[in-house]
Amino acid sequence: MVRIIPMASSIRPSLSSLRFSGSARLGLPMYSSNSSRGLRLLHLGSSVSQLQCFGLKTSKLFRGEGSNMSVIAAGNMAQASTATTQENALEWVKKDKRRMLHVVYRVGDLDRTIKFYTECLGMKLLRKRDIPEERYTNAFLGYGPEDSHFVIELTYNYGIEKYDIGTAFGHFGIAVEDVTKTVDLIKAKGGIVTREPGPVKGGKTVIAFIEDPDGYKFELLERGPTPEPLCQVMLRVGDLDRSIEFYEKAFGMELLRKRDNPEYKYTIAMMGYGPEDTNTVLELTYNYGVTEYEKGNAYAQIAIGTDDVYKTAEAIKLCGGVITREPGPLPGLNTKITACLDPDGWKSVFVDNIDFLKELE
Repeated sequence: MVRIIPMASSIRPSLSSLRFSGSARLGLPMYSSNSSRGLRLLHLGSSVSQLQCFGLKTSKLFRGEGSNMSVIAAGNMAQASTATTQENALEWVKKDKRRMLHVVYRVGDLDRTIKFYTECLGMKLLRKRDIPEERYTNAFLGYGPEDSHFVIELTYNYGIEKYDIGTAFGHFGIAVEDVTKTVDLIKAKGGIVTREPGPVKGGKTVIAFIEDPDGYKFELLERGPTPEPLCQVMLRVGDLDRSIEFYEKAFGMELLRKRDNPEYKYTIAMMGYGPEDTNTVLELTYNYGVTEYEKGNAYAQIAIGTDDVYKTAEAIKLCGGVITREPGPLPGLNTKITACLDPDGWKSVFVDNIDFLKELE
């Protein structure tokens, strides 16, 4: 007996592949109209599950003349269901309540880094947790409560003092009211300044660059008072247009601005969930002709809040993203998450909004 394998919804079948008038030639028994209908439903099963995920009634798929449905119609339904699923998924993503929650990276000396961030950068230690059975400690730092601000999650793995930052990670951005004053303070505390304060090339904004004790770069940007001082995460990508499309469709981010600098051979795109002056944004950088970078093992991921990790995972799959952790609760915490990779291999974790707030209680 020949086993019929259900067709994945992401594959659009050709009409010729769905014409079973010569079923005897395939070694299949002749089916009655009811059993043939059941067989065709198997081919549509994967598409149906995705339609249900985004609230479509499957009964609308199977309306035909009497009890018979032509196989050609079934093929058309499979194609239409995929397109409809994508359309509904992208529409849902736009309406989802999303916010960048925190960025995660590894450090070699947790107390040293906490001291630098609090004394030199003015951050507050929000909480700290030690997980001895898994041999790591986390510290959360930022400029306001986690339920309303983007924060840093530092990870210290027992016994590991050094990591490779690689060439793909760029920097974090911090908005300050006086760049020169901040740089003077950092120098007094023994910090490393890699670019002295001054106007950005081709612009007027005063900036400076510093390094923390582990070598992570921070760009200081002179701005007025802002509710979100930790304002940027810069990552390098190999195809800017591809990345913009992915973050718009799969993540529901908005392209806030795009700037090309041919003199220095790079282009940047600012992506986020709100204006740059009040929200943390993702700064994607494309350097002319560079398509691949070394990621190292220091930088980990960005966490983003969502109302539904299951729908989020389906939307990411439909947009070509790679799910590295299927949606579901974390053991012991019951916080629902899902994790994915973008086209350049950058990892992001989506966290259920309600579960995240419960975790902070």
